[in-house]
Amino acid sequence: MFDKRFIKMIAVVLMLAVAAVVLSSCVKETPTDDDGTGDSGKTPVEKVTTTGDDKIELTLVLPKPVAGGTERTPNVENMQETPESARPVMYVPAGTTNVALGKPVTATDDAPIGGGLEKLVDGDVEGTDGSGLEFGLFDQNVTVDLGSKHEMYAIMIWHYFAQTRVYYDVVVQIADDADFTQNSQILFNNDTDNSLGLGIGTDKHYKETLYGKLIDAKGAQGRFVRFHSNGNDVNELNHYIEVAVYGKPVE
Repeated sequence: MFDKRFIKMIAVVLMLAVAAVVLSSCVKETPTDDDGTGDSGKTPVEKVTTTGDDKIELTLVLPKPVAGGTERTPNVENMQETPESARPVMYVPAGTTNVALGKPVTATDDAPIGGGLEKLVDGDVEGTDGSGLEFGLFDQNVTVDLGSKHEMYAIMIWHYFAQTRVYYDVVVQIADDADFTQNSQILFNNDTDNSLGLGIGTDKHYKETLYGKLIDAKGAQGRFVRFHSNGNDVNELNHYIEVAVYGKPVE
């Protein structure tokens, strides 16, 4: 005869085993989303799509630091708090390129110091002498003709950055026509007192660095891209190293 306590122990073990089998048959596999990410909430970059195209990280060619560059603290209100170097990574549709590269440029000052307007879109982002252009006093703008209507995802501006400066009334405007009357849109505006007459801007002023200014164009469409500025906190002149427009032609 088996001891009663031994028999009870065997019975408990058998009951636990049966319960485990039943429980496992009731648990379903965690469902996965259509993109295969399950419930992690993290979608692989190659799975994120916009208008049917895979997205990729926007790769920017940045200039080298300028030797002996002057660091200063601008006394300007409405300043961006986060350094431009700490900006988040931006993703754009595959096939996106700098569609401003080598395109025709016009400006309110058509004879800037430093060379021809083609320098603005020649791909040279270095801040050394000979890379940039100096335009006249006060409100000046430069306009890039992309040649046809494009969908734009990101826009880059490099002003003079060998010395820490803040350029005033930076406005980026796009349109379908050279007069900026058709489908005119403003993508960035830190003109807080409407000095340019384009409306009061709500974007922050920012310090010029080798990282330039990256603007999310959010797929806006247009053919012409205009860049405004209105002097800086050191003098009344306007300076550009390079501008770039990352997008794709509208088909």
